[in-house]
Amino acid sequence: MATDTFYDRVQELRAEYPDPRSAVMPALQLAQAEHGGWLSEEAFREVADALDVTPAFCLSIASFYDMFRLERPGRHMIEVCSNVSCAVRGAQQVVRAFERELGLETGGTSDDGEFTLRTVECIGGCGWATVVAVNNRHRLNVQAADVPGIVEELRREQP
Repeated sequence: MATDTFYDRVQELRAEYPDPRSAVMPALQLAQAEHGGWLSEEAFREVADALDVTPAFCLSIASFYDMFRLERPGRHMIEVCSNVSCAVRGAQQVVRAFERELGLETGGTSDDGEFTLRTVECIGGCGWATVVAVNNRHRLNVQAADVPGIVEELRREQP
C-alpha cells in the first residue's frame, strides 16, 4: 500500500518472525534505504520504536555488519573487497590507487560529499577478484591501473 508508514512496514516484517528482535536486520535495511543510505539517530529510534527494543540494541546490530552505514555516505560509494581471494589478486593496491585518485583515506568521505571509499570483507565474487562495488554495481577483475578510469567516469556523471 502506497500510504503505509515506516512503522506499518516494520510491523509487516515483524509479523514474519516469532521474536520481534529477529526483525531488526530487515528493519534496519528498510530504514537505511529510507534515510539516504545510512542510519541516523532518528533511523535507530524509528526502528527501536517499531520493534519495542532500544536504539542501543539496534546500534549494536548495525555496528557489527558492513552492510549498515553509520555515517552519511558520499554520492558515490566505492567498496573494495578485502577478503582472501581479492587480497591475493591485489586488493590492497586497488585500495591505494583509489586513495591516491580520490585524495582520501579508506573509510572516509571526500569533503565535497562525492565519494566514500570503504573496504568490505566479501562481495561474493571470489572467482573474479579483485571485486569493487561502485554504487552497488560490481566491477570484476579490477586492477590498480583501472582505478583512474573508474574515478574519471564517476566524476563525469551528473548528479
